[in-house]
Amino acid sequence: MSSHELDFIDLRHRHNYVNGEWLPAESRQTRRNINPADSADDLGDFVESGGADADRAVDAAVAAQSEWQAMGPIRRARFLTEAGRLLEERAEGIARAITREQGKLLTESRGEVERGAAILEFTAGEARRINGTTTPAEEERTWALTFRRPIGVVGLVSPWNFPFAIPMWKVAPALLSGCTAVLKPSPFTPLTAALLIELFHDAGVPAGVLNLVQGDAAAGEALVANPSVAGISFTGSPGVGAAIHKGGAHRLLRTQLELGGKNAVLVLDDADLEKAVDAVIKGAFGQAGQRCSATSRVVVDRQVKDEFLSLLVPRVAALRVGPGIDPTSQVCPVVNTDRMNACLEAVATAQESGAKVLTGGHRVTDGLPDGCYVAPTIVGDVAWDSELAQEEIFGPVLSVVESDGFDDALRIANSVRYGMSGTVFTASQSRAFEAMERLEAGMLHINRPGVGAYAHLPHVGTKASQYGPPECSPQVWDFYTEWRSACIAF
Repeated sequence: MSSHELDFIDLRHRHNYVNGEWLPAESRQTRRNINPADSADDLGDFVESGGADADRAVDAAVAAQSEWQAMGPIRRARFLTEAGRLLEERAEGIARAITREQGKLLTESRGEVERGAAILEFTAGEARRINGTTTPAEEERTWALTFRRPIGVVGLVSPWNFPFAIPMWKVAPALLSGCTAVLKPSPFTPLTAALLIELFHDAGVPAGVLNLVQGDAAAGEALVANPSVAGISFTGSPGVGAAIHKGGAHRLLRTQLELGGKNAVLVLDDADLEKAVDAVIKGAFGQAGQRCSATSRVVVDRQVKDEFLSLLVPRVAALRVGPGIDPTSQVCPVVNTDRMNACLEAVATAQESGAKVLTGGHRVTDGLPDGCYVAPTIVGDVAWDSELAQEEIFGPVLSVVESDGFDDALRIANSVRYGMSGTVFTASQSRAFEAMERLEAGMLHINRPGVGAYAHLPHVGTKASQYGPPECSPQVWDFYTEWRSACIAF
């Protein structure tokens, strides 16, 4: 991508946004932002914030909270609607920015921006449905009712793999609920976060209501420790999520944690193999496997395994790896060299344990810029309890695990500590419904790709994948608001 394609980006996007102003970090420290598709493409130096910056943003949010709460959800929804209108105008530029700093295919970035728009539309429509109940009272001439109130200031800590959609599904309900917020995005995707914040600034959201603090652990830890922060919504690794929960436990900090997955597609002996192959390719190698709902395991019945692999392997081997901006690319780079090396090391370790690489397993360099390209990889003969089959890789690496019948497939699928997404391919209606009952996963798919969900369905996991109320659904109000009850005599 040539630099002129992002001419609307200026130096303020490299700063924090606090109390309605774009500001440098107090330390004046910065972090270089490099395009993972081309190490020669430098997006510039973005601020690296510390605890003082986070505390300053929290102070601004505290000062703005009471007036924002008093406005009421229907009036607050107008700001979301205006942000959605602006997003329509800026969608292509934001999509190109996502591709440039995160690496995903431009078609995937456009899809992410569309998802963000759908979340805004859905959330604004909830303004008239954040309600309570009226119940019978025990005394005469008395009403008994319940209602919700925002919890106050919230910290929103978002990841790099969906640098627009995930912050959006935190920011939108936080603002509609009447909370004020500090967004702390991944340091790998600061530009996209700045463009999202700018939407709400230009939509007229008052100063201090929504703030942006760029940076890494120091800023995030300060949000957790600040006594004025009532809740933290976090999407990212299990280790960091557990640290957030533990760090705020002494003061009963409310947490909402989405912590990844090790998702399986079950291909049973009566599956439509062509459809299953299509779904596995999309789930495992879309966005280079960097999704919490990505297909990282295929559990295939031994009766159809050979036929399934004969269809899958050559198609994966033919996938074209390249820059996300190139319309002929089918698999994008991973986000940085650390992620690239982690993927390759995981495959090498599996090989040492007896697994076999059926295709891929190496870095791709031929004919490409110097970037973080990993060949789409299929590893066969993977033991169900091996590290490759149990731990999240977060890259374009698919493990093939053999199963012996339906019950064995379910056992293998449920053997991991995660429970984000689960998918079954079968011609049997009975098996499909039984799998929905028995699979330990929050988002279930039958005979379709096991990634993604609609903007109005809960984005939710089980076991170590999720803690707290789900996002992207009416249930999200159970995080951003708290219940009150009242008895009124007249």
